[in-house]
Amino acid sequence: MKITEIIWACGHKNILSIHKTTFETTREADLTKHGDCIIAVKATKGAKDIHPKFKKTAMMENAQLTIAIEANGMKETVRARGSSRLTFTNSTDIVIRKSGYVCGRTVAIRADKAASDLSRKLVEKLRDPHQKIKITLAVEDY
Repeated sequence: MKITEIIWACGHKNILSIHKTTFETTREADLTKHGDCIIAVKATKGAKDIHPKFKKTAMMENAQLTIAIEANGMKETVRARGSSRLTFTNSTDIVIRKSGYVCGRTVAIRADKAASDLSRKLVEKLRDPHQKIKITLAVEDY
């Protein structure tokens, strides 16, 4: 059974999207250039806000996640894994990681892409402060 979670966010002029191991969305409105993994600000949800059914499924060891990032007609898809170690406790951020590291912000691990792997054409759109960004998280348990 596939469970989907949608997060709306905005672009920001300081989005760099150059981090090699993670990407992140945040509910925060401000962003400095030190946040090189952040791909969207003013997100409608942090990890804690994700629906309990989604969390329960993502916490299964064989859970597979798909993260779709859409902006102005462009779409990029990232594939990742769940983990029984996920806690979903952070109310501000959602982080997708290439590694197996888990903290309260982590929603998925073992991702096939990080911020630096995203299409540079998409990243240009993410830099527009007026850009609405749709992030669709989908999880399935196999």
